[in-house]
Amino acid sequence: MSGSDIAGLIAAGVFAILVALLAVPIIKLGKVFDELRNSIKDISDGTTPLIGEVANTVATTNDQLKKVDAITSNVSDASANVSALSSLVAATVGKPLIKVAAFTSGVKAAMNANASGKGRRSR
Repeated sequence: MSGSDIAGLIAAGVFAILVALLAVPIIKLGKVFDELRNSIKDISDGTTPLIGEVANTVATTNDQLKKVDAITSNVSDASANVSALSSLVAATVGKPLIKVAAFTSGVKAAMNANASGKGRRSR
């Protein structure tokens, strides 16, 4: 063997050691990627049922909101009816009640005037 052959063998040995040293971080990086893939799979497997539950919850909430909307419209109708009834009672009972109160006040004033002697004289 010549000197160049020995130098070539040494260079090949150093290159093999360098490749071996660089292979260790690459293998570790591959393990990190495997763990990352497993974590993403676990998250995906856990998220899928949650999305189904959220969709079910939203559907149930929409049903409840429809019921609340119906109740709100019924309450609105009832308050409009009460307002109309109040106006009707005020118009029907209010004016005659005012007339009765005025008549009673007039009769009271006339009786007070007669009792004190300052009323009209008879002829």
